[in-house]
Amino acid sequence: MKQRPAFTNTIAAQVDEYSSTFAAQVGPVLAAVFAREQEDLRRAGLPSGIAGVGDRLPDAVLFDTTGHRTRLGDVLGAAAAIIVFYRGSWCPYCSIALQTYQRELRPVVEAFGTRLIAISPQAPEISLRTASDAGLNFALYSDEGNALAGHLGIVTVPSAESMRARAALGIDVAGSNMDRTAAIPFPTVVVVDATGTIRMIDVRVDYTTRTETWEIIDALITL
Repeated sequence: MKQRPAFTNTIAAQVDEYSSTFAAQVGPVLAAVFAREQEDLRRAGLPSGIAGVGDRLPDAVLFDTTGHRTRLGDVLGAAAAIIVFYRGSWCPYCSIALQTYQRELRPVVEAFGTRLIAISPQAPEISLRTASDAGLNFALYSDEGNALAGHLGIVTVPSAESMRARAALGIDVAGSNMDRTAAIPFPTVVVVDATGTIRMIDVRVDYTTRTETWEIIDALITL
């Protein structure tokens, strides 16, 4: 049996390191707001109606980083794929995850001959800046109005209190999205086979946690 690659700098370890200085960066009042938001999300748990293993991935209109309109089916073709839904470039936990996937997952994906794409509701020009700033070499797409995320049942809206806290930090969630609303996807990784059938879907209601690289690779191995 092929041994799983060792990934020492996990997303969880990077988040722990970031979190150790987070309160000092934003101050105790705002840190408490985000802590309450995370606790409320964990308490609420997964919403009903989320797509599951064995479901077919719906087709949807997406926009690439130049604003060109395309369809998910044309992007994926007949290849198996990993689709990463992230909240936006304003989310530090999304940045940690995307850069980890760039570093650890992209080379493996190429070896498997699969696709790796990331999708958010933010405007194409912001996705372009995200890819450039983070040094990402996989494709980023915009899901206007969370159309695809909505079909998968993974859309949420931040609380009013957390939105005010983010605004105090200069973060405009709605202003960064194509539809100018604050709706965002739960951080989610979907693995589909060449027929477009979902073989893994990992939805994280607590946005400080993410799917680790080895979990995605294990799903790829089973295809």
